[in-house]
Amino acid sequence: MKVMVIVKATADSEAGVMPSEAELTEMGQFNEALAAAGVMLAGEGLHPSAKGVRVRCEGQSRTVIDGPFTETKELIAGFWIWQVASMAEAIAWVKRSPFQKDDIEIRPLFEADDFGEALTPELRAQEDRLRAQMEQQANL
Repeated sequence: MKVMVIVKATADSEAGVMPSEAELTEMGQFNEALAAAGVMLAGEGLHPSAKGVRVRCEGQSRTVIDGPFTETKELIAGFWIWQVASMAEAIAWVKRSPFQKDDIEIRPLFEADDFGEALTPELRAQEDRLRAQMEQQANL
């Protein structure tokens, strides 16, 4: 199963406080372990919400809202995409992470079979084509 591991923002991350060399080293070692185990598929940190925007969609209307956003507990500071055998395995990996005062959320990603009959053979073929295109572009 694939999961998204979401690192919640903190007051420091929203203030743009960058990690120390020691923290970067520890996170790098954790990422190395994830990669060596074949778990980590992707992962990135995010700039503070002050550098972002939200686009509110209401019918055909689109409204752009500039950051920063006030509810830090609802913001994301970074993420990983992991391939794991189970939620229990994902939890075990998070427990090994170097985070000290952070909230980490783990959410399963939908897989094609989760959509049942609504994902017709034509839609499944489209999904397969898009995935192949994205993989090809990532390898350029």
